[in-house]
Amino acid sequence: MDYQVIIVGAGPAGSFSSLTLADQGIKPVLLLELGKDLSERKRRNSNDMLCGWGGAGAYSDGKLTLSPEVGGLLGEYLEPESLDEILKTSDEIWVKHGAPEVIFGKSSPKLEDLADRARLADLELIPSQIRHIGTENCQVVLDQLRQSLVDRVETRTCHPVQSLLAENGRIQGVKLESGETITSQFVVAAPGRSGAGWMKTQAELLGLKTKASAVDIGVRVELPAAVLKEITDIIYESKLIYYSKTFDEKVRTFCMNPYGEVVIEKTKEVVTVNGHSYARKKSENTNFAILVSSAFTEPFDDPIGYGLYIARLANLLGNGPIVQRLGDLLTGRRSTPERINRCLTRPTLPEATPGDLSFVFPYRHLQSIIEMLRALEKIAPGVNSRHTLLYGVEVKFYSNRIELSSELETGVQNLFAIGDGAGITRGLIQASASGILAARAIAQRLSGGGR
Repeated sequence: MDYQVIIVGAGPAGSFSSLTLADQGIKPVLLLELGKDLSERKRRNSNDMLCGWGGAGAYSDGKLTLSPEVGGLLGEYLEPESLDEILKTSDEIWVKHGAPEVIFGKSSPKLEDLADRARLADLELIPSQIRHIGTENCQVVLDQLRQSLVDRVETRTCHPVQSLLAENGRIQGVKLESGETITSQFVVAAPGRSGAGWMKTQAELLGLKTKASAVDIGVRVELPAAVLKEITDIIYESKLIYYSKTFDEKVRTFCMNPYGEVVIEKTKEVVTVNGHSYARKKSENTNFAILVSSAFTEPFDDPIGYGLYIARLANLLGNGPIVQRLGDLLTGRRSTPERINRCLTRPTLPEATPGDLSFVFPYRHLQSIIEMLRALEKIAPGVNSRHTLLYGVEVKFYSNRIELSSELETGVQNLFAIGDGAGITRGLIQASASGILAARAIAQRLSGGGR
């Protein structure tokens, strides 16, 4: 064997797996990354936004969600005590490498009162403690993590993996797109969000059992920061869940950015929207996503394709993202540049094209979003204002969920699948924790403590 362990993908899951193996003295370990090294990535390059050392988190605002109920499904694989321990370990590693000590969203009478008010509005507030790294600091923290791996883990960037190699139900290594074959006793697949399609293909080729994940499609909402100040001062990022009266669909808020900016998120196929906030630089607005979760049943098994279809439609109509005043949407007219200029909410994404989101979203999605805004108005007056801006679309692509053991091993022996690419995490902390979990299992086996 060329290596003891090969890790495919250098996002949070893959890098934390590498770090854990290095700390356990496991070598040689090879970390393969499709994209560029961290220092070579550029925000303005669409290929670098989601792909490269550090993963999509390199250009996020770095929210570390510490609550086990948020950010992934590791609670289905671990007992509560074990989950708490591994999340704590993940958090400590982030702090060691430069994440701030301050935690938002700690229990308080004000938080309890907010939860009660949410219940009266048919909303459920999910308590969530958060560390906020800040967009300007994410790469600094990730660089510290990168330096921890130097001379301990061999890293090859710009090395796309074509396929995972298995024989007689056991992993053998990987084949690179260059044609090179590299053998290994263990392989950890951590392709991240951008590698969802690749992971789906590998699972099919290897005969791994999977099930389609839900796809989250919605809008990025932008409004004056004063509207949500009371809430963001208490909890920074409020995670609220609503079930629409019309369709009984799950609708949720996601990625709230106080005094932040709406940004473009590019992949090779589509342009979507996202949001971030800096630790120090502040705008006059707050933004957050409203996402409608759609789970499909047989025979349809391509939620990623469905999300791409909606995003392409928005791109077709707006030559990129679309922005619309809520008042225009509710009165059945498109927003124009003149109407956006008269809006009391000043857009932080001027590149968005004024348009009409009703041409983009299916009726059930649009109705659910409107209902959610009305519910939010009850706990934050001003949310449902005609001057509220809606950007579309925001889509969260999740991999088909792979059937895994409690150690995150697949049906192929010694092949582990972790992070967003395996369909089991949706945030930095749980993605990192999944890397730790798999690495610990591998280290134990290599030391003679397992099969």
